Amino acid sequence: MIHRTLYASRSEDWETPQHLYDRLDAIFAFALDACAAPSNAKARAFFTRAEDALAQDWAPYGRVWLNPPYGREIGRWMAKAYEESRKGALILALVPARTDTRWWHASVSGKALVTFLPGRLKFLRDGQSLSPAPFPSALLLYPPSVETLVAALP
Repeated sequence: MIHRTLYASRSEDWETPQHLYDRLDAIFAFALDACAAPSNAKARAFFTRAEDALAQDWAPYGRVWLNPPYGREIGRWMAKAYEESRKGALILALVPARTDTRWWHASVSGKALVTFLPGRLKFLRDGQSLSPAPFPSALLLYPPSVETLVAALP
């Protein structure tokens, strides 16, 4: 029997481990953290819950880090990531590896490059490392649309 805690949590927010973000930022040089709080923002520019990132344009920032809430709304976040990549942004998202979900099939399969992370990440809460997550994680890379980039050339 699968234990219920594998699919539930007291919180939808899983703060990105700093060492993971630092390694990825050294490669991608993120300009925006699309889903953050002032206390855990990873990039200089960031959208908070109050600013409703789902209603904002991410593409002007170019390179975007996304660690969305892991609850029922994650599908909306992944659809937005794909949409913003079609507008020319490069989006890298840290998500639970839920290959059996509707959101994965709607907004990941065939749309993002997927890297499954080994083991279980130790996320942060209030800057403190937690026990390993009760789920596997994946990085999703939504590359910018080549058509959009070419259309923007002089």
